[in-house]
Amino acid sequence: MSLLKTAIENTLKASITEEEFAQFEALLTEQSFEKKALLAEEGHRCNSVYFIQKGSCYSYMTDDKGEKHTVQFALEGYWISDLYSFFSDQKAIYTVEVLEPLQVLSIDKEHFDMASQQIAFFDRYFRILIQNAYVSLQYRLAKTNSEEADKRYEEFSKLHPDFVQRIPQYLIASYLGIKPQSLSRIRSKHQKS
Repeated sequence: MSLLKTAIENTLKASITEEEFAQFEALLTEQSFEKKALLAEEGHRCNSVYFIQKGSCYSYMTDDKGEKHTVQFALEGYWISDLYSFFSDQKAIYTVEVLEPLQVLSIDKEHFDMASQQIAFFDRYFRILIQNAYVSLQYRLAKTNSEEADKRYEEFSKLHPDFVQRIPQYLIASYLGIKPQSLSRIRSKHQKS
């Protein structure tokens, strides 16, 4: 069974037929990207959403001083894009950059809209994904504004041990809203205890 079909069924908590999945799969494009490639770029239109089959990437925005602020990580089984651009038809506010060689399934806006209208499970599946992402974002913002950095890192490492193993530490620090040097101290403290 494909990783995507499994991800869909886990999200929906229900099985989908081979026919339904094949109908959806026909709208997807397989693509590969090398490290440092950009799937989306601030200031340019983003017309696709990407499902990660192999590899990793992250999204970030750049402030006026040129500093990157990490917004999302994606490994196998995750979707990533600049949804602001994708849904609003405006220029992207995030850049999505490849960290490890990447194999993805992508769907462009035209096929996304077609899937929403013609494939029974699709609309519900993406509604749940976006709902879960929104709830996670709200939770993360609440924690960033109310908890100490060491607590945020401890929870992040418990929830996402795969990220801690594969994502560079300076990006995790950016995601958690702390300085890389602080994250180094926090990690040392946790390794000693």
